[in-house]
Amino acid sequence: MSTDTRWAVVTGASSGIGAATARKLAAEGFHVVLGARRVDRINDLAAEIGGLAVPLDVTDPDSVSAFVDRVERCNVLVNNAGGAKGLAKVSEAVEDDWRWMWETNVLGTLRITKALLPKLLASGDGHVITVTSVAALEVYDNGSGYTSAKHAQAALHRTLRGEHLGEPVRFTEIAPGLVETEFSEVRFGGDAERAAAVYQGLTPLTADDVADVITFAATRPAHVNLDTIVLKPRDQASATRTHRRGS
Repeated sequence: MSTDTRWAVVTGASSGIGAATARKLAAEGFHVVLGARRVDRINDLAAEIGGLAVPLDVTDPDSVSAFVDRVERCNVLVNNAGGAKGLAKVSEAVEDDWRWMWETNVLGTLRITKALLPKLLASGDGHVITVTSVAALEVYDNGSGYTSAKHAQAALHRTLRGEHLGEPVRFTEIAPGLVETEFSEVRFGGDAERAAAVYQGLTPLTADDVADVITFAATRPAHVNLDTIVLKPRDQASATRTHRRGS
């Protein structure tokens, strides 16, 4: 591999936005390091795109440390690992669900970003791209566990922009609206029917749609920093307002 080859790290790369992003970055010439818990999936994807699959659980500091040891260099980090669990009122909140969401979305992003920052800076042109959500910009009923975690994740990411101003690293936040991936199935504990109802009557974004935007940001000239990109399907105006066609 050429010493000029740019390396990209994608977390949560076993499916959805992460897998789509890995494919698109590889097509742009990046050597992609894929991190996820489902090792069989990232092994298959790495073989497909000529990347490197490394087990990663962002909630486990030892896993993060072992993962980073395998990353020879890093030009782009895509913080994509995250997710939601449950859709409960604050009065009915399940603490374990909140704990998982904060560990995955907030502390997971903190761990992997902190660990890779030295390599990003050493590259001379680093780029941290964090996938948050419109839930990082708005709150909605029954979603406080997820929206609070995404607000915190976004605050972490945006703080880095100022802390590293003047250094050779860029920071881009990608905030998608409704995207049809495994996200809702995870949120509803594998209830596929309930998950499908989230997208009923409208045309959601696809994982490829979001990956296109991530890849666009990652391939801008070094002096261009796309701070925040919000993308939603045409049928969605906000976290709580959508247009749904009748069945």
